Amino acid sequence: MLSKWLAEREHYVLERSINRHREQGTGMNNHRGNGAGGYMKHPTQRRYDAVVIGAGNGGMAAACQIAVKGKKVLLLEQHNIIGGFSTSFVRGRFEFEASLHELCELGPASDKGILRRMLDELGVEVDWIHVPEAYRLIVASQGIDVVLPFGVNEFIDAMEGYVPGSKKAVRLFFDLAQEACEAMYHVQDLQTRVRDLSKPYMLRNYPNFLKTGAYSVEEVFEAVKMPQRARDILSAYWCYLGVPLTRMDFSFYGYMVYEYIRRKAAIPRYRSTEIALAFGKRIQECGGEIECNTRVEKVLVENGQVKGVKTSLGETILTTQVICNASPYHLYQHMIEPSSEVPRRALQELSGRRKSISGFIVFLGLDKSPQELGLKDYSYFIYDIMDTEKLYNDLHLPGRPTMQATVCLNNALPDCSPPGTTILSMTVLPKPEAWKGATAENYYSMKSETAKAVIESFEKGTGTSVSEHIEEIEIAAPHTYARYANSYQGLIYGYETYGWDGVIPRVMMMEADQLIRGLRIASAYGARSLGYSSAMLNGRTMALYALEEMGRNPGAHA
Repeated sequence: MLSKWLAEREHYVLERSINRHREQGTGMNNHRGNGAGGYMKHPTQRRYDAVVIGAGNGGMAAACQIAVKGKKVLLLEQHNIIGGFSTSFVRGRFEFEASLHELCELGPASDKGILRRMLDELGVEVDWIHVPEAYRLIVASQGIDVVLPFGVNEFIDAMEGYVPGSKKAVRLFFDLAQEACEAMYHVQDLQTRVRDLSKPYMLRNYPNFLKTGAYSVEEVFEAVKMPQRARDILSAYWCYLGVPLTRMDFSFYGYMVYEYIRRKAAIPRYRSTEIALAFGKRIQECGGEIECNTRVEKVLVENGQVKGVKTSLGETILTTQVICNASPYHLYQHMIEPSSEVPRRALQELSGRRKSISGFIVFLGLDKSPQELGLKDYSYFIYDIMDTEKLYNDLHLPGRPTMQATVCLNNALPDCSPPGTTILSMTVLPKPEAWKGATAENYYSMKSETAKAVIESFEKGTGTSVSEHIEEIEIAAPHTYARYANSYQGLIYGYETYGWDGVIPRVMMMEADQLIRGLRIASAYGARSLGYSSAMLNGRTMALYALEEMGRNPGAHA
């Protein structure tokens, strides 16, 4: 059984953490506060080359990179399992994926994307399964119901079939997107540190990237004379970035679309928990340490330099390198000790950058198979309209969602649930303020009414009836993410990415954006922004910077 397999893997990851507490006498009973807000002293203080706060995607990747290089690293996680959003949960007969829809940047062995190359270099082994189609887009008000395939040429041909006369414009869009993808790979090449970002080099190799990089997706659509219906179809992925295409940088959107279509999207065979456990296994194989049920309360700073961390177990751990997978809001407002060491610029950035979106997911276990329900596709985008500016504004409002991204897991993994059943995950992406009106008295009714509206929208769009076949249902709102993932205001995407705060400016400013020496951000708030793969790559990049600093100051580490 899948659950038994996962339990065995979890046991392997956590066993050494538990044993370390036992061996050192540092179990929970030995870490009680002294009643005056202080901490009990330990006979000895542990020291590490690096401490990673939070075992989410970015934290796991950072810890793994440091461990692979033979450095002494400690990964601390407040939950009782590692993974963060990379996890699954069971209700009745069904094992639900907590958040992941699919990943790009992987590709097959013959055409590896940046994420697969990273995982291979780190030795992290995951059984990837490609999903069958790029997406199905349904916009009933505009008469759109299309299914798009993977493969650039196949996608372009399908678009020509749906929108006759669009082929030339769509081809040009993908040519520009390919160059944006290649240029961004070059800009982000931090492992080798061989990056020529001079104007002559970039003009010679990526001239169109420099021309389009400052423009929005809508402006590029206009420039290539994209027919409106083709624009609407190409806009389907926009909700995965949380910024309307009138403001979304073409370089970022083009990069994402090209990666999805060229290399296909993939999911782990055993839910995203498999990703977490593969990272945990590799970290420990390389000598890294993982401790769960341990929250980092404070990051100790002296004269602008990290000195260590204090944990919820009462221990002070010494290090000069901390990689933080928590949000900058929590880090700079609550964790830096003393608070006088918080740079003014950090607080200015917290108020000056736009918070992105949260999640609302309806998890359904149905007592009929996809075939019986008439569900043929894996990925469904269902929108009221395709005006991304209006859809974005609607994210701020409570009530009926105007868009959703739903996956039918069985159409990629037929055996993911018992025979004759189906797993559906219906996702909408509200702004946190849409749920500000939730109270203890109305929270349950808000969740239920929103879930009902999401299900009805799916039924209307697809012409199927799923509500009468619900065997299990679970609903996650922004408050759910805030509670279980300790995510600030339930945010899952970090900061919005556009214009001055887009991915390219962030990547170019990574070194300058280190505000405290030895302290770096590895979460979705980092340079590469949102998503599973971006968080992993954020984490690895921060680890590479930390390793470089360790090499310059070897005497300052364990």
